[in-house]
Amino acid sequence: MKIAIPLEQKDLNASLCPSFGRAPYFLFYDSDTEEGEFVENSAATTPGGAGIRAAQIITDYDADIVLTPRCGENAAEVLNKADVAIYKSMSGTARENVTAFLAGELALLRDFHSGFHHGR
Repeated sequence: MKIAIPLEQKDLNASLCPSFGRAPYFLFYDSDTEEGEFVENSAATTPGGAGIRAAQIITDYDADIVLTPRCGENAAEVLNKADVAIYKSMSGTARENVTAFLAGELALLRDFHSGFHHGR
């Protein structure tokens, strides 16, 4: 299973980024091989639609699961259409969140925000 996680830094011991679409990096962690790949989020600096673009990156890398503190409705719609499950992360590092997810300790994210549309 491939798990995607928005991160502030390219490090398994880094904290998760609080903003899914604006995260500088994504970790794609393969739970079968226990290997990870860090990918720069090209959507992070776009003026609008960052969540949708970030969600497309997640689907392009064939992730099965996203662990994130929060997610916008539009990004969630893209992920849901691609059958990517979205789980609410906990405070802590990417490594701690992967461990918690694999132990069945994280719940599906059910509360999606409407996004940040520059004051609209």
